[in-house]
Amino acid sequence: MTSDPTNPPSEPFLNTKEAAAWLRLSKNTLEKMRVNGTGPDYRKHGRYVRYHEKDLEAWSEASKRRSTSDAK
Repeated sequence: MTSDPTNPPSEPFLNTKEAAAWLRLSKNTLEKMRVNGTGPDYRKHGRYVRYHEKDLEAWSEASKRRSTSDAK
């Protein structure tokens, strides 16, 4: 799989690097969000962390704001 955000992978499960690219975040930011519990849902496949595209979409949609006063 490639991490090129203009050519998304055909598989629904992404590793941390691919998910970060999909969200236009750095890998480190996504890892910190996972530790803090503020990022998108993820799954453990054995020892590997995987993000499902639908979970990334849902997290992004839930983070949508109309103005800075909408911050939670």
